[in-house]
Amino acid sequence: MNQIIAIALGGSVGAVTRFLVANGIYTWLGRSFPHGTLFINVSGSFLMGFLTALMLQRFAVAVEYRAAVLVGFLGAYTTFSTFALETLNLFEEGSLLKAGLNIFLSVVLCLAAVWIGMIVGRQLFTGDSYPWLGHGLPYLHLGLGVIAAFLLTVLAEYLFHRFNLSLEMRAVGLILILGLITIASTLWLAFNLTEIRFEFHGLLSLFIINALFGVAAVWLGTVMGNWLWQLNPSR
Repeated sequence: MNQIIAIALGGSVGAVTRFLVANGIYTWLGRSFPHGTLFINVSGSFLMGFLTALMLQRFAVAVEYRAAVLVGFLGAYTTFSTFALETLNLFEEGSLLKAGLNIFLSVVLCLAAVWIGMIVGRQLFTGDSYPWLGHGLPYLHLGLGVIAAFLLTVLAEYLFHRFNLSLEMRAVGLILILGLITIASTLWLAFNLTEIRFEFHGLLSLFIINALFGVAAVWLGTVMGNWLWQLNPSR
């Protein structure tokens, strides 16, 4: 009975938090794409990984508290049903590329977020981490890849406006930029990180890291490209 009460309390807080956060994001970015639900699910996945490592591997937290946070709060905070409904709505509107992009980003980013959350939790609290994610990872070259993705996206977004391309063509262009940068950066880092020895787990980890940073760079690039276009007096 105590666990049920704890889950109910955590769930009520999680549901209200999701409502406030998602609506704040939609107010900021609009509803042409399900940014709010995507952010909710990605951030919830990170917290799930991080708090699982924290509560199960570091501190002896009572079962009721674990249930309140992991099952109650995060269970109500994240929402697969809303993701499914919004994706179906995009399909019905004929926005096939937006629907496909939402599916791709939701799956990749949520998996990456929960994985990174567990790594951060283990590294901070138990020392059980991946050694090559520490000082062995060439952050300079990883940063150069992120900067390249950002600059390419800024240029692409400006040209999209310049030539008045459709939303579908813009989505294809952004996906191509993200894919090329992610694959190129992953392969380059793999050749320079002897610790992973081209093992599947190591390559997958590098790919997820590059994809996560790449998505952030592409998103920021679109914002900057739109801003630069608005500043253009001859548009």
